[in-house]
Amino acid sequence: MFALLSLVAVGGGTAILPEMERQVVHQFHWMGDKQFRDIYSLGQVAPGPNMLMVMVIGYRLAGAAGAAVVGFAFFLPDCIVTFVVNRLWRRFSESRWRTAIQRGLAPLSIGLMLSGTYSLARLSILNLVGLAIAAITCGILSWRRVNPLILISAGGLAYLIYSIQ
Repeated sequence: MFALLSLVAVGGGTAILPEMERQVVHQFHWMGDKQFRDIYSLGQVAPGPNMLMVMVIGYRLAGAAGAAVVGFAFFLPDCIVTFVVNRLWRRFSESRWRTAIQRGLAPLSIGLMLSGTYSLARLSILNLVGLAIAAITCGILSWRRVNPLILISAGGLAYLIYSIQ
């Protein structure tokens, strides 16, 4: 499953989140919505690539061996395909096919990332306060270049203050 997901992750890891969530949570029942959301959140704030979260899923399933298997399954096929495609990409740098593929992949990538964002929003926005925090964060990021860590911290603090009351 993770090997197939890695091969269709056009546009980055966010593109495959809806399918990963569907399989991990709803099809195989390896964890619940909250656990999946928490693992994704951990992947976002931890240093390094955010898709290392798949190794946390593997760890929850089968310990260190599960993390290793899922890590290899998720990253190795993609690395091999990327290496081969990169060599071909350079060889056909002046080809009209290359330009057509690039133009076709751009909207596909954006659509997949929006789908991933929607999937996360569906899991994470549980009330009006969460919706307000998400909307304000989106507005700020659309208007200014702000370090996302500041917004994550501010949003978490705002939700914590709301939850305490």
